[in-house]
Amino acid sequence: MGKKPRRPRRAFTPEFKAEIVEVCRRGDRTIVQVARDFDLTETAVREWVN
Repeated sequence: MGKKPRRPRRAFTPEFKAEIVEVCRRGDRTIVQVARDFDLTETAVREWVN
């Protein structure tokens, strides 16, 4: 078993980031769940929320 290949870096619009932050702040899903639902890294979502 080797390492997972890195996926190419993606760019997101400020509007998309704001939408993700709003979903997180509603409180019905955790940051981990939001990240999985939108195929994002948990780290990126946490940084956007902060």
